[in-house]
Amino acid sequence: MDSYLSTSEAQTQRLGRCLGACLRVGDVVLLEGEMGAGKSVLTRAAARAMGVEGPVPSPTFTLLNIHEGRDMRLYHFDLYRIEGADALYEMGLDEFIPARDGASLIEWPQMAEEAMPEDHLTVSIRYAQDGAAREIALIPSGAFDAARLEAIRKRMENDDEHPDD
Repeated sequence: MDSYLSTSEAQTQRLGRCLGACLRVGDVVLLEGEMGAGKSVLTRAAARAMGVEGPVPSPTFTLLNIHEGRDMRLYHFDLYRIEGADALYEMGLDEFIPARDGASLIEWPQMAEEAMPEDHLTVSIRYAQDGAAREIALIPSGAFDAARLEAIRKRMENDDEHPDD
């Protein structure tokens, strides 16, 4: 597990860029955190690093937005309004978890927990410092292992676009 303290939206975006740059086809990232914690901010930054152009809105009402990136697609899920894994299966959306041609970033994965694969990265975003900061933990599971976290860590160390650090 790696942990980062973000005291600004720019720092959360920095981590999102580094994560997005390290994603591979078939990766699944589970984004956990309260409403407004920064899940969508992190996802938009990851999308930019993947070469996605244009708006990257949260798919709160559509459940899934698919974005074309440079080398792969981004499947951006928001499961907040779903009523369990059965609903996900009925809509056929589980076929993109994992995706054969892109990476899946899933907000509110606990709403369909049993549909989430064993191989994933959990990004847990928690309020810290009385809401002025965010504690962001990267927790690998299965094939998304410590070596993959090391790639993100190295990217963070080498990222020169961090004006708030």
